Amino acid sequence: MNPLVLLQLVLNGLTIGAVYALFALGYTLVFSILRVINFSHGAVFTLGAYFTFALTGTPFGFNGVLAHWSLPFGLPFPLALIGGGLLAGLCGIVVERVAFRPLRNRGADPLLALISSLGVGTAIVNIIQYLVGAENYNYPPNPFGKIPSALNFGSAAHPVPVRTVPLIILGVSLLIMALLTLFITRTRIGKALQAIAEDEVTASLLGINPDRLIWLTFFLSGLIGGVSGALIGVNSSIAGPYFGVSFGLKGLAVIVLGGLGSVPGAVLGGFVLGLIEAFVPSAQIGYKDAFAFALLFVILLIRPEGLLGRTTIQKV
Repeated sequence: MNPLVLLQLVLNGLTIGAVYALFALGYTLVFSILRVINFSHGAVFTLGAYFTFALTGTPFGFNGVLAHWSLPFGLPFPLALIGGGLLAGLCGIVVERVAFRPLRNRGADPLLALISSLGVGTAIVNIIQYLVGAENYNYPPNPFGKIPSALNFGSAAHPVPVRTVPLIILGVSLLIMALLTLFITRTRIGKALQAIAEDEVTASLLGINPDRLIWLTFFLSGLIGGVSGALIGVNSSIAGPYFGVSFGLKGLAVIVLGGLGSVPGAVLGGFVLGLIEAFVPSAQIGYKDAFAFALLFVILLIRPEGLLGRTTIQKV
């Protein structure tokens, strides 16, 4: 294989893997605190893509209540990305208040919260379809302004163009992962989150307010999910209101592959899954998901707790 073609495949795998990792981190943050999967995360992911699209000032299409509607101003894409992520984070707080907190206050079974989040996610998807229709939406061809759309590697006779958008997406994803890691490991709030994840009752006895930090967790989860949705939308397109469903399944695969509740595991699992998909032969493009989930099945047979998960030991 040509080394430059190999470089392109690795870059594609790292790019999509970084977004998978970001998406899975949103799952992991909530699971590590509440020990329940937030099935509305895929819908918040979709909202982030639509919010960012709207903030760029691009009009929506011909279906839905907001047909032909657009904001009277358009933000540069980096600012729109930040704004879309923040709005998605606020939606994450709403999800926590509606789907999780009432059940948690009543001491309900965590399985009920899982089903509740699934219902809220379905409602969000249907609201999106009602407002903007079910058609695909494309961001402007080069949303990053004057940056060249592609860089050429190789000789003048045989150039290998590499799109700059995946490079930027990879850089943004790695930056967010690094900032999140620093926040969790180096700040007092991050250490308080770790304490709640370890034992909520003991943490509350030490003066930590679990409710306040739980909604902060949902805000961070929504923020990360919204940004990853916008990044995927830039790399391809917003494939309708059900845009986040397939990524939701991939995100679940990633957190199981890396180890439930493990932040480093989510990152590693995302990159592993992305690289596997990148190296699936183009003739078998329709079987990318099959290859990915087959690997997940094999790894779980060998190591059920995931790549970086910890074996749970119960005292009797």
